[in-house]
Amino acid sequence: MRKVAIAGVGHTPFTFAAEKSSVELFAEAAMDAITESGLTSKDVQAIYLGNVLGDFSEGQAMVQSYIADDIGATNVPATRFEGACASASLAIRDAFMWVASGFYDIVLAGGVETSAKMGTPLATRTFAMCHDAHYEYPVGLTFPGFFAMLAHLYTSKYGVSLDRLKHQMAQVSVQSHKYGIHNKYAQFQKEITVDDVLKGFMVCSPLQLLDCCPFSDGAAAMIIASEDVAKRLTDRPVYITGIGQASSGKLSAQKDYAPRIRAREVSAKQAYDMAGIGPDDVDVCELHDCFSIASIIAAESLGFAEFGKGGELWETGQADRGGKVAINISGGLKSKGHPIGATGASQVVDIVHQMRGQVEPERQVEDVKIGLTDTLGGDGVLCNMVLQKGW
Repeated sequence: MRKVAIAGVGHTPFTFAAEKSSVELFAEAAMDAITESGLTSKDVQAIYLGNVLGDFSEGQAMVQSYIADDIGATNVPATRFEGACASASLAIRDAFMWVASGFYDIVLAGGVETSAKMGTPLATRTFAMCHDAHYEYPVGLTFPGFFAMLAHLYTSKYGVSLDRLKHQMAQVSVQSHKYGIHNKYAQFQKEITVDDVLKGFMVCSPLQLLDCCPFSDGAAAMIIASEDVAKRLTDRPVYITGIGQASSGKLSAQKDYAPRIRAREVSAKQAYDMAGIGPDDVDVCELHDCFSIASIIAAESLGFAEFGKGGELWETGQADRGGKVAINISGGLKSKGHPIGATGASQVVDIVHQMRGQVEPERQVEDVKIGLTDTLGGDGVLCNMVLQKGW
């Protein structure tokens, strides 16, 4: 298997309802990635795209084909991946494997979504279809409801009081906004306080408004290339050294494991083992904080804290710059935004920028060598990637 690197990246601002279409948004990110790599569209051998709700938000299926045409990659095979929030991560994982195998040398991968333009009611309703369609979706389960249940399970399983957990979750959101304010791509560039969170509108107990990420519009893309090609294209290739993916199935299949998500732990181990590292080696992590409780659960399953003690990372500053592991210094989904099909790619782009020292000074983590991305899709389709600096 060949070594694989990221040679160039592109990212649009994450916004409320965008005037541009999904094709236009992804084309913007894609052309930035292609140009940064010193390539042209004609050099791209395949396109792998994450997208979830395009059929509903724009009435547009087959968006990947129109993107290929729009950027001038005529007759290039283009494939759409749907894995809820992990859609772009699945696209990147497959791109990695195709390049590692030697079948392709240069692949464009990423994701796009225009869920914000749908409005919250329709976006929430359609996105809830990523739950089990026979038993979960028909009874009204939405993702705020799913993560609210995990929060209550967390308190009962680990003996953490609900009041303390709510304060820990508030600190997660506060830290995300502290960095999002400095991220030029972020949807919410406003600092918040613990009191702001705790006094906010109740969405689904115990999750309040500022515990929840927004729906967003935006795109992110990258050029994934073989090592020899990447070295010709850039003097700062960032290598993908570990990948993982697993699936957990419907909630009834996870009842004995919740609030932990088994797919995350399986895929994280795959990625760590493939890269030959462990959690203590990770300098910076972009993890899936769709809701503040999700950050705490993810941090534990990724090995950054003992089970039941993940919230202490934020209480003690160990999830901040200079702490044990810097988590969501992009602002995360909570502050940067969550264009569903693009989120996994956005996480990777920010890690690449961190490794190159290209983020804003207020967000730069010192001496980054290893970064991890963690993207959760639906009730448990999970993709992890370990990125390592290679120059």
